[in-house]
Amino acid sequence: MKHHAQQTHPPSATRNPRRIFPGLVQAAVLATAAFSPQWALAHDAKTGWEYPYSCCSGYDCREVPANAISERRSGYVINGTGEVVAYSDRRIRQSPDGLYHWCSVAGANDGRTICLFVPPKSF
Repeated sequence: MKHHAQQTHPPSATRNPRRIFPGLVQAAVLATAAFSPQWALAHDAKTGWEYPYSCCSGYDCREVPANAISERRSGYVINGTGEVVAYSDRRIRQSPDGLYHWCSVAGANDGRTICLFVPPKSF
């Protein structure tokens, strides 16, 4: 009766490439952020608070000037696209630093709104 030792193999690199290059995606995002002056770090506003990943995905959010957003009876208007985000919309968030921050698909200036951070009325 022959007894064979059970062989264990390290996880295959082809099945999980993140094991080969840990942090590669993070490094790419940070490198991109370094060349984009309106971004501090991925997920971070320039004033230091962290964008929620559900809004940002690491690159979708940025601070916008107050004149980039206006208000109508129906909601906030993204002036560059004309999109209206209703006041009751779940995408509206309170801005922790009193500034406007807009998260759009792929961070594009003509993208659809993912989240809009607005200053509280007391600012």
